[in-house]
Amino acid sequence: MTSCDLLVMSTTGCAYARCAYGEGEFVQLRKTFRCAIIAFRMKNGFDNDKYLKIQSEHIKERIAKFGNKLYLEFGGKLFDDYHASRVLPGFQPDSKLRMLMQLADEAEIVIVISAVDIEKNKVRSDLGITYDKDVLRLRDEFQNRGLMVGSVVITHYTGQEVAKAFRSKLKKMGIRSYCHHTIPGYPSNVALIDSDEGYGKNDYVETSRPLVVVTAPGPGSGKMAVCLSQLYHDYKRGIKAGYAKFETFPIWNLPLKHPVNLAYEAATADLNDVNMIDPWHLEAYGKTTVNYNRDIEIFPVLDAIFKGIYGSNPYKSPTDMGVNMAGYCIYDDAACCEASRQEIIRRYYVTLNRLVEGAASEAEVDKIELLMKQAQISTDDRRVTVAAKERAAKSKAPAAAIELADGTIITSETSDLLGTSAALILNATKHLAGLDHKLKLIPKEMIEPIQKMKVTYLSGNNPRLHTDEVLVALAMLSREDGNCRLALEQLPALRGCQLHTSVILSEVDRKIFKKLGVDVTCEPVSKKQKPLIG
Repeated sequence: MTSCDLLVMSTTGCAYARCAYGEGEFVQLRKTFRCAIIAFRMKNGFDNDKYLKIQSEHIKERIAKFGNKLYLEFGGKLFDDYHASRVLPGFQPDSKLRMLMQLADEAEIVIVISAVDIEKNKVRSDLGITYDKDVLRLRDEFQNRGLMVGSVVITHYTGQEVAKAFRSKLKKMGIRSYCHHTIPGYPSNVALIDSDEGYGKNDYVETSRPLVVVTAPGPGSGKMAVCLSQLYHDYKRGIKAGYAKFETFPIWNLPLKHPVNLAYEAATADLNDVNMIDPWHLEAYGKTTVNYNRDIEIFPVLDAIFKGIYGSNPYKSPTDMGVNMAGYCIYDDAACCEASRQEIIRRYYVTLNRLVEGAASEAEVDKIELLMKQAQISTDDRRVTVAAKERAAKSKAPAAAIELADGTIITSETSDLLGTSAALILNATKHLAGLDHKLKLIPKEMIEPIQKMKVTYLSGNNPRLHTDEVLVALAMLSREDGNCRLALEQLPALRGCQLHTSVILSEVDRKIFKKLGVDVTCEPVSKKQKPLIG
């Protein structure tokens, strides 16, 4: 007979149960119990097929409105929009790309990057790579899908050496590049902006196709300014062109404080973006719509440019500029609200961790805390956060918790042999495989030589195995051990699961969980500190 601790989470809380059964009986009990647990996987609330249909139709209508030249600013990610897929469950990360591919013969892509972001080595948090590297990745991804990438535009250019070096690299690769400069008084000094000393100083981007898609690795890159600059230069050349904006967030026909829109503010806390009621739209139509501050601030510039080109502006508001139809494709608002609340909490932890690492400001943390109050949530609304902190308090050691697809929460703690993340992967895969929790998949006599190598030969300070080392050991053992093989086969089931740790994870562990598709948050405590147990 053996006894095992099983942590059971339900819709109302958690309870510990100690069971005494033979090993085979316990495994069968756990299998039966797991089938009876209420499913906690986030419900879908967004109709992706409907979105593809009505969104593509709407874009085609906008292209026809301007004849044979349209600059279409694409906000957010084109083919890996994971933020959208998290807050609008059912949205596919490549939806916008799939729409664009329907227009591949008419379209070319211009990728925009800010010299400021190059200079400060800004990193895409979802991929862990710098913006300049992402420009090259995006180009390859687009071209591999049969889309034409015409050029790269470096914005906010003031002669930065790193920007010059990046441009030289592009030239060696055969990629055309252009520079757009900062304009004093932008965006309020319309007279200067709409002149030869403003947009007129920018390089003219040579394009050859009717639809020019302007995209970037992330927000704040200057995509709209590139589009408006092109309108100015086209006008000087006698070319009639139009502009439209494809920005998924904020969703204009959802309330200002809707969780989906609040999650967008949390995602852009470092840019200090603020969702606002569009005053231009309210004045023109008497209808309340939502936009964000940068679009509202820049609208007078666009208004002046359009009036200079056509004598009138076809758009009466920033909302008019947009082509976003996502709000019409939400069929379960409650599901999207809950998904968005969870995203705000995740963003909060990411920002706290960045603050500890010196990569974020107190103002960013304060902003997301305010958003959490508006959404009426706290970190306790993330179930794995509660479970990890409880395990840490009980063990007085770093701990972790993961929520599986069926709502089961598995926990772990640091031991002499394994780090908490490595232990968690073993605990979770054993549970998914229906194996006894007390089963040692990797024998101690195999772990100890690895630890000796890390400390004695590689001069490491931490002998415990990381997630990558545990997975390699598990893979090696799987050739002869059926249990290891069964556990290894459960790894795909971790995709989409939620995880929290009581300390900041190492870069190695974070990368492994990212590859496994696990959404990770960490308490803002380094491993050298004592974990938070409050």
